[in-house]
Amino acid sequence: MPSALDVAKYFLCRIDRDAGDTISALKLQKLVYYAQAWSLVLRDKPLFPEEIQAWPHGPVVYDVWNNYKDHKHTAIPEPEACDLDFSEDEIEVLEEVWDSYGELSARRLEKLTHDEQPWQEARRGLDPGEKSQEVISHETMKSYYEKYLLVEA
Repeated sequence: MPSALDVAKYFLCRIDRDAGDTISALKLQKLVYYAQAWSLVLRDKPLFPEEIQAWPHGPVVYDVWNNYKDHKHTAIPEPEACDLDFSEDEIEVLEEVWDSYGELSARRLEKLTHDEQPWQEARRGLDPGEKSQEVISHETMKSYYEKYLLVEA
């Protein structure tokens, strides 16, 4: 099973730097979050083992935050190597997430997660800027996002 850092690296390798595209730590966290959510829906299992916490600016995987925290709101440089080992179904999820969320700004992704039940539920009872390590549950993520999955008859 890949780690959340592997998933983050996938997205960092996926952006089109030649076109001037960049990715910040805030945006990276949201892409990693959506990759986990959609893996739970599409594959019925997590993509990575790390928990996702409901921080004031949205869902955060601590290891990803810790690894890229020095970049704050600036562009994260391209990884030295993009040698990634994902299964075909993992890549399908990652590409779906990239196609659906990759063009959105960090702030738009933050607003999106704030408007959705999984983050709201984990933050229930907390002040908007209050620090928290409350975990966003896999069950809540799966039940919330699976209702947006269109099933063909």
